[in-house]
Amino acid sequence: MAKGHRSQIKRERNAKKDTRPSAKLSYARVSVQKACFVLDSIRGKDVKTALAILTYNPRYASEVILKLLKSAIANAENNNDMDPDNLYIEECYANKGPTMKRIRPRAQGRAYRIEKRMSHITIVLNER
Repeated sequence: MAKGHRSQIKRERNAKKDTRPSAKLSYARVSVQKACFVLDSIRGKDVKTALAILTYNPRYASEVILKLLKSAIANAENNNDMDPDNLYIEECYANKGPTMKRIRPRAQGRAYRIEKRMSHITIVLNER
């Protein structure tokens, strides 16, 4: 087969499997910008510190991310046999999801569009 053949490229890509524990939340009803404020505050921190930051953060996105972080910790314990005391947040990011479009009636028969944005949030852990 040729070096750039599609099946060979797929085989090579699938061979490099990422074994780090992670958790992903798709279609979270929070905008990417608002989620990134919270994610920036916990990026690179150890898990215990991140849990404390998220618990006392007043933003709505912190509740969603707290639940996601607990899921990632459980994945690390059960699937990868890692000690939760040695874990830290290696990567955390939010990607843009679909946008729900709604109409708001305004004066004189006009209509304004309201965009309710969604995001896909990912947290990847690693061991120190």
